[in-house]
Amino acid sequence: MIDTVRSTDGTPIAFERRGEGPVVVIVAGAANDRHGDEPLVAELAAEFSAVTYDRRGRGDSGDTAPYSVEREIEDLAAVVAAFDEPVIVHGISSGGALALLAAAAGVPMARLSVFESPYRGETEEVAEGYADEMRELVAADRWDDAVALFMMSAVGSPAEAVAEAKATPMWAELRSFAPTLVYDALVIGDSKVPGELSSITTPVLVVNSNGSTDWLKAAALATAKAIPGARQVELDGEFHSVPPERLVPELSTFYRDPR
Repeated sequence: MIDTVRSTDGTPIAFERRGEGPVVVIVAGAANDRHGDEPLVAELAAEFSAVTYDRRGRGDSGDTAPYSVEREIEDLAAVVAAFDEPVIVHGISSGGALALLAAAAGVPMARLSVFESPYRGETEEVAEGYADEMRELVAADRWDDAVALFMMSAVGSPAEAVAEAKATPMWAELRSFAPTLVYDALVIGDSKVPGELSSITTPVLVVNSNGSTDWLKAAALATAKAIPGARQVELDGEFHSVPPERLVPELSTFYRDPR
């Protein structure tokens, strides 16, 4: 069943709850809605109450203008507040970056895990003006170009891979998320690990895949280093992904840690 909460600015935010046990709110990354991480949700729901929600502008949620990262933080806070118990949060990719900013802003979380928030170092940063270019493409209804820009500049896919993706059925779904790619660009900001993460007091686990690129591995290390007491673990996986049957046991151990 789909439930709805109202964010601070009145925007309706849709969410679903599956399973029993401690509540784990999952924050999706770019080009995903609440259905995008189904294998992970199914694995978590065997042990926890897995909650997925549509970030603003996606699925059944609203999209009140103007957008700001602060509004997205308020959206997550509204979902967390819908439960009368301590809530765990798991953020994926740019959703992890959003969850980290929310924790730094004081959104209450019992524990927070993030998977490969796509921050970059001095030598591996998103091209200057990426967010502005993305905004211009979306405003001009050039959604195909916006998705291509995201794949090449943010993900690091070669032009050949983008061309191949355009020929697949998944392209139409990717294209539908084009307006919200601007939002994710703003969440990541200048692509550096934000200084405000040093104020996080929530216990944090940072996870990355050993099959990811060097810059994503470096990002995980830098993220963990920026957060007092954060733990970092690398798991066997592929590029920007770890199979749920490997990831969830690691998350479960962290979530149930009494310390």
